[in-house]
Amino acid sequence: MYRILIADDEQKIRQVIREYAEFNGYQVEEAADGMEALNLCKEKDFDLIVMDIMMPRLDGYTACKEIRKLKDISIIMLSARGEEYDKLYGFDLGIDDYVVKPFSPKELMARINAVLNRRAGSREAAAPLVFDGLEINMAARSVTIDGKKADLTPKEYDLLFYLVQNRNIALSRDRLLADVWGYDFFGDDRTIDTHIKNLRNNLGPYRDKIVTLRGVGYKFEG
Repeated sequence: MYRILIADDEQKIRQVIREYAEFNGYQVEEAADGMEALNLCKEKDFDLIVMDIMMPRLDGYTACKEIRKLKDISIIMLSARGEEYDKLYGFDLGIDDYVVKPFSPKELMARINAVLNRRAGSREAAAPLVFDGLEINMAARSVTIDGKKADLTPKEYDLLFYLVQNRNIALSRDRLLADVWGYDFFGDDRTIDTHIKNLRNNLGPYRDKIVTLRGVGYKFEG
């Protein structure tokens, strides 16, 4: 399960992001300023930080630089300032994305998911993943079942790879639509359910690796 740190001096903003992040299956901690965020990063490991720029004690830019000296953590900056200079400065520091306030919580979650997926994909793409007799090679874009190559459609490959990259995490249908089909895709839950059904059929004896979470969505157990 991914761990996210939300650093913002506005409690209401932290609460909104926390609610959306926890709904998406993430573990969340909060920091009210840059210094608290830095100290938490010294004590604990996080997969991603959502960091406001204008904070007391230690601003987001400075906190970002200090955290980068300690650990390689994905960072999304939040700011009420949308000037090009601010964005370029943030990217020069090595941040992964920049979101201007006010923002849509759904869009922020889509960006968080995208950053984490890129990071997970770069780590896992090099080596095949094996779950009993099911072997998944993302780099070669191939799937074998008990030594026999599976015949999947391009979208079934995308869906399976995404489920595996986020294995053991509850994934809502909305999140799957946003991240696999695209944030602006105009579809509905039936699109997901139909593709999951077909994917399960193609996985044969390992169909049960994809678990239905009633009222929520799906997850890959592995």
